[in-house]
Amino acid sequence: MTRLYSTRVALAAALLCIGPAALAQDAAALQRAPEIATGYAEKQGAVARRYMVAAANPLATEAGYRMLKQGGSAIDAAIATQMVLTLVEPQSSGIGGGAFLVLYDGRKVHSYDGRETAPMAATERLFLDKDGKPVSREQGIVGGRSTGAPGVVRMLELAHRKHGKLAWAKLFEPAIELADRGFAVSPRLNALLRYDQARLPRDPVAAAYFYDRDGQPRPVGHVLKNPELAKSLREIARGGADAFYKGRIARDIAAKVANHPTNPGLLTVKDIADYRAKERDPVCADYRKWKVCGAPPPSSGGIAVAQMLGILENTPIAAHPPVEGQLDAEAIHLFSEAGRLAYADRNRYVADTDFIPLPGKGIASMLDRNYLAQRAALIGDRSMGSAQAGTPQGMQVAWGTDTALDRPSTSHLVAVDQYGGGLSMTTSVEDAFGSRQMVDGFMLNNQLTDFSFDAADENGPIANRVQPGKRPRSAMSPTLVFERTGGNEPGRLVLATGSPGGSTIINYVMKVLVGTLDWNLDVQQAISLPNFGSRNGPTELEAGRVGADVIARLKARGHEVREFDQNSGLQGIGRIRRDGQELWFGGADPRREGIVRGD
Repeated sequence: MTRLYSTRVALAAALLCIGPAALAQDAAALQRAPEIATGYAEKQGAVARRYMVAAANPLATEAGYRMLKQGGSAIDAAIATQMVLTLVEPQSSGIGGGAFLVLYDGRKVHSYDGRETAPMAATERLFLDKDGKPVSREQGIVGGRSTGAPGVVRMLELAHRKHGKLAWAKLFEPAIELADRGFAVSPRLNALLRYDQARLPRDPVAAAYFYDRDGQPRPVGHVLKNPELAKSLREIARGGADAFYKGRIARDIAAKVANHPTNPGLLTVKDIADYRAKERDPVCADYRKWKVCGAPPPSSGGIAVAQMLGILENTPIAAHPPVEGQLDAEAIHLFSEAGRLAYADRNRYVADTDFIPLPGKGIASMLDRNYLAQRAALIGDRSMGSAQAGTPQGMQVAWGTDTALDRPSTSHLVAVDQYGGGLSMTTSVEDAFGSRQMVDGFMLNNQLTDFSFDAADENGPIANRVQPGKRPRSAMSPTLVFERTGGNEPGRLVLATGSPGGSTIINYVMKVLVGTLDWNLDVQQAISLPNFGSRNGPTELEAGRVGADVIARLKARGHEVREFDQNSGLQGIGRIRRDGQELWFGGADPRREGIVRGD
């Protein structure tokens, strides 16, 4: 049975073992610990022998655990977990959004693209005003204009057909039970409802669900029932993804988008019905003695992570581990400079490759070892401040620089199963509560704001500009790490990780990779490290968690330092050896309310 090392997590897990009939009354106890959006509560991780799942909410983790315990595969666990996240973490993800999934079936690595698509009526002027200037953040996000055709349900169905072991309908049972019986509003959800009190209640459906008659957010512990979501999930459980994309739900989504009173959108029933999830080749790159695999475009995460690793392989970062949890100034310097170089390429070149080619020979050119060594040679003793995009071999195109918003509200889950498989999945509605439109029990995404608002600049057309049917670029970085075998096929799975966080996701995931692969930390220790790095701007440090002496040394080397609360939501499961046994060790981000469970 799972051994849990944190008193708080142990209490949560014990309560989660209760039957579904008691979930509603005991959910408040599960989430009593104060954990607002910028809170931090230490977690110690968990070990398991056979299978494990980690997600951003205890109730969602429990749903995935139930599937694994009943003989389910990692994708079975992920589907059950996602459906509960739709209910209990509506600000971050759900069936009205999209996702990227990297999955290992015990033999081969697969990558699934559930990214939303732009309406066929969309043009490059979608986020420009009548004078050709980008609209405000408010106009861009709130309303129908920003909603793309959701992708997560179709993606999960595609992956389940190939890798599922339990019946599709069974995977919806935990979420339907909770939606019917109710769940206790957590401190985090309550805090986000308060934060968004000026926007979310403008939608009368959301207002009636999330707020009381006086316009106040549902209090912590309030048992919130969602019969509309239960109805939607029952339809999808019975009818498959077609029940979402070709029936009542699709009609309701299109009507909601078109009828927004101030900012209607272009998404139609046909756009939704025509949506297709895609299986694509994962982005895999060697790093020291490991093979690291991530998601390809339209995610920028797989390429950016691989570029940062390739650059850091040419530096001595492994020689500068943290001491008692305190980061070394040289490590921050090297990591941030590598980030500047990778983000410069990301912002210039990466977009939906069904529409826009990558430079040269594509991913191979961007990950070429000689190219990355040349990029690494640009790192000196002083910060470069802002890096220029590189020139990968064979490049014959010129692109402008992206101006997407990249909002940080997303969720992440990881799972490993008893059959040798595992997965990492990042899932999102983009901004907190997406477009602030609620329909049929769930929130609609605002993912179209991940396109560049500008269509071109002085360097040429912007790769990530709006085009009909196109998928906006993302920073989501679901990542799997394997032992290298010397060939193309991966060896044993040793780590699954990922995070929410908008464009900072890449740095959050890289922190865990460097922490585990270079600094020999366990996954919980790596997750709990202070967040740090650069997105080709200031050197960003998690507020209050990096010493003044370290900051002074960084400034002396030319770093413009910006400290702020960085609310990552990392999850990770890594392989460890303890007392002669091979075990899984899972960690959850202390900045959010998630836990790990397994046997």
